[in-house]
Amino acid sequence: MTRLKKSDHPPAPAIPSTDVLTRLTALQTASTPDLKQQWRNLFGTEPPPYNQKFLRNRLAYRIQELAYGGLKPATIARLEALGEQLDGGNITIRRIRADMKPTAGTTLVREYQGVEHRVTVRADDYEYQGRGFRSLSAIARAITGTRWNGLVFFGLKSRPGAT
Repeated sequence: MTRLKKSDHPPAPAIPSTDVLTRLTALQTASTPDLKQQWRNLFGTEPPPYNQKFLRNRLAYRIQELAYGGLKPATIARLEALGEQLDGGNITIRRIRADMKPTAGTTLVREYQGVEHRVTVRADDYEYQGRGFRSLSAIARAITGTRWNGLVFFGLKSRPGAT
């Protein structure tokens, strides 16, 4: 389980509360290299390979955290406990947005190369051809022999860039 501790980040310079609004506004027009440098300064680590929107949002939180303080240890412990109740510590489940997974009992139908494929959504996994699978992507791979985003393959999410 990933713990959220203050020690996860090296000490960063405190940010005066009077500078917060200016810094948050500047994030909106900052270039990717500038966002990455700010990440290095505020987190003391190399930035993750995510898009500008992610970097801006996380940097905005970090700026406010350094100016106003972060979550109290009791709040962090409570959030971790709630997360454990929700997913039992299974990081794969944690990464799946709850609103993206269909309700248990739903049957997904996909025709591929003239063959109809049926998948039943279960509480903790998916059933396809009498076998349990942890993800729709694994089922899509079993059907096609190639890597697919399972949500895209079964029509639950559009392809990136598609309108």
